[in-house]
Amino acid sequence: MTLAATGQERAVAFRGATIVPITGPVIEDGVIVVRAGRIQSVGGPGTAIPGDAEVHDARGKLIMPGLIDTHSHVDIDGGADRSGPIQAGVRILDAINVRGSGMQQAQAGGITTANIMPGSGHLISGQTLYIKLRDANSVEQLMVTNRFGRIAGGLKMANGTNSRRDPPFPGTRAKSAALVREKFIAAREYRDKIERAGGNPEKMPARDLLLESLVEVLNRERVVHHHTHRHDDILTVLRLQREFGFRVVLQHVSEGWKVADEIAEANVPCSIILLDSPGGKLEARDVDWKTGGVLERAGVPTAFHTDDPVTDSRLFLRSAAFAVRAGMSRKAALEGLTLVPARMLDLEDRLGSLEVGKDADFIVLSGDPLSVYTKVLETWVEGVLVFDRNRDKDHLWATGGYGAGRPRAAQLCCFNEFEEDR
Repeated sequence: MTLAATGQERAVAFRGATIVPITGPVIEDGVIVVRAGRIQSVGGPGTAIPGDAEVHDARGKLIMPGLIDTHSHVDIDGGADRSGPIQAGVRILDAINVRGSGMQQAQAGGITTANIMPGSGHLISGQTLYIKLRDANSVEQLMVTNRFGRIAGGLKMANGTNSRRDPPFPGTRAKSAALVREKFIAAREYRDKIERAGGNPEKMPARDLLLESLVEVLNRERVVHHHTHRHDDILTVLRLQREFGFRVVLQHVSEGWKVADEIAEANVPCSIILLDSPGGKLEARDVDWKTGGVLERAGVPTAFHTDDPVTDSRLFLRSAAFAVRAGMSRKAALEGLTLVPARMLDLEDRLGSLEVGKDADFIVLSGDPLSVYTKVLETWVEGVLVFDRNRDKDHLWATGGYGAGRPRAAQLCCFNEFEEDR
């Protein structure tokens, strides 16, 4: 459930569209009906439409589930600071500007759910937050609760060159792994002390926010989202995962195509980023569009992400198109934008496909989702229209231009000179 009820009460119906439900075959001349924030029905032209419904003619258009971005930095003001390499107690929810332009641009790209992350300049940079991209006045209106009844989110970790710097940060890859192991061992001991206390407050250890977060990871209640590029760094993550038994999503995996079989054997999913130009950090020099196809053929569940601002959220559909061009199947690519990321965020019972009872998060496109000519026309979150390309303001978010970027750019003030590495 969400922390804020925003779904509409009157039914809204679309008819005549090509509907891509993800979990079933494409429906031509289809009908989808939503009410109170949920999908009420979806089917062919004979699907009943309630008499009180607001009916939209969607002939010539395509409707598919809202896109899910498993790795984004839109509208954040940093996470962990420079005081140490492991800061698991940091919450990115305390640093999100819900009125920022990034949210609007993500809606214009068809993104309806995102995993908002702190940066990757630390071994552990803090707790991520899963949000719905509604129009909101506070971050509480965007949050989602998970099956444990808590605010839904993961834990951001990283290895490779990002977290290597002067002390107290590690200077080598080996030291990086050692520091992480030390903290997870400490978290085990902390958990054991709590269990031995048996609820007796006099025997409880002093509360430790960092270790609390790691205990949730050890208990498999919080997923690790692990930034990693090189094949050897990927294997280091898999060793840590085997030792401590936590759930992990491998993020980026630039050299995942080199160790696809090892990733598959570990039964670990990947979220990949595909770039349309060379450059960036040296350890990502072997990033390749073929990664999605190689991982698919190895049996690895694979999603896509923007790492916005690395890839503009408005161009998210293009990532799947790149992967198909390099050998990934169309089916896996579309699932990688929708159902696979929903599973990575433990939200597959609500998101990722157009099925009765699921959240009414969907997008209306002008054509094929993998065509460079296709545009996002509308974005709906829980049955509420949050982006409409026909509205002048929304059109500006989609196309750019004066007023569509930083809200204070015209006044040349208030920029953050210490913006965290992405």
